Amino acid sequence: MAGSTLSSIDRRLVRRIRAAIGDAPVAISLGNSNSDGPAGANPVARVHIADRKTLMKLVLDPEVGFGDAYMTGRITINGDLVRLLELVLESMQKAGSEGWYARLRSGLLRITQPNSLRGSARNIHHHYDVPTDFYKLWLDSRLVYTCAYFPTPSATLEDAQIAKMDHVCRKLCLQPGEAVVETGCGWGALALHMARHYGVTVRAFNVSKEQIAFARQRAQAEGLAHRVEFIHDDYRNVSGRFDAFVSVGMLEHVGQEHYADLARVIHRSIGDSGRGLLHFIGRNRPHPFSSWIKMRIFPGAYAPALSQVMPMFEPWNFSVQDVENIGRHYASTLEHWLARFEGGVDRITEMFGAEFVRAWRLYLAGSLASFRISTLQLFQVVFAGSQCQNIPWTRQHLYARADLAQKEQKWFVATSSS
Repeated sequence: MAGSTLSSIDRRLVRRIRAAIGDAPVAISLGNSNSDGPAGANPVARVHIADRKTLMKLVLDPEVGFGDAYMTGRITINGDLVRLLELVLESMQKAGSEGWYARLRSGLLRITQPNSLRGSARNIHHHYDVPTDFYKLWLDSRLVYTCAYFPTPSATLEDAQIAKMDHVCRKLCLQPGEAVVETGCGWGALALHMARHYGVTVRAFNVSKEQIAFARQRAQAEGLAHRVEFIHDDYRNVSGRFDAFVSVGMLEHVGQEHYADLARVIHRSIGDSGRGLLHFIGRNRPHPFSSWIKMRIFPGAYAPALSQVMPMFEPWNFSVQDVENIGRHYASTLEHWLARFEGGVDRITEMFGAEFVRAWRLYLAGSLASFRISTLQLFQVVFAGSQCQNIPWTRQHLYARADLAQKEQKWFVATSSS
């Protein structure tokens, strides 16, 4: 049966949506109405909105209105979801301002999702204490849940995650016998990689019970429990002195109001003679983080601009040695994750239901779109204390091919003879 025409009220509301997304080739339909789309354009996607109530929420707060409606099935998409999100995000970025309701919601989330000791534990539990079997369906075999580093565009996800961990270790110039502290260690892949291939000892901190339990089991199974200690605790409670500090994918959960706390912990850990690395999602300029992602996926999250991170180092006289942006690699990483996620949709639906699937699909697709259009970046910042002696003369060490098997053999020979 042919669709009906929109009422005058609905037409005005749809025009508001059209104004927000500009000339994006997107067809929009409401209820049983005909599709509305730019004249002469082949739409990249068709967006169907269930009813006027959903449409009004979309006008009031486009990001959260869209996210929640897609999650609950009140908005359905026929077409290329990632390309649709790219076009919409680009248009919203050009508009440059949020509505009053979106600003109000963003402010309330900053208050209700604090990254205090108790708040951080609650925020991390929401995301990372989902059963590990879920993440096994779409991450690599080592469960590395951070941006990979692709030596070539055709590299596998598994190889790219190993390359990322080795890239981090080379930047830190790790030497056998050194002590390393890692905050936000995930399921333990980097800590185990550092111990196995670089001969260091590691204390790794994390507030996720699920991840720490898995990491401890893995350390035992791989015979590295004597070299890697996984500690279920907040980064603020790190104690001891170390040669190097590393944090991969944790700064996004610290909150800008606690950067000074983290900086104090770093200086307490490595003093003036150590060095460190921060790997984190960031932005070209300061901007509020996605309210929908904070509400449904990552409570308490924030992606800072470099200008917001650099003041961490100044009070402690840390020298910034290297800054690299590998945001394009995160786009490739997310392409792999999203494809694997879609391959496991039937099992994920059995585990958590269709609404969970749609929420995580939108989160992964939206993140991929953001990295493709450079709304988000991935920064690696290397820094060192004023008395650090382990600073390379050139950058050659970063790109020389590492012979990990040889490193491992030398380390095992050295430790077995001692």
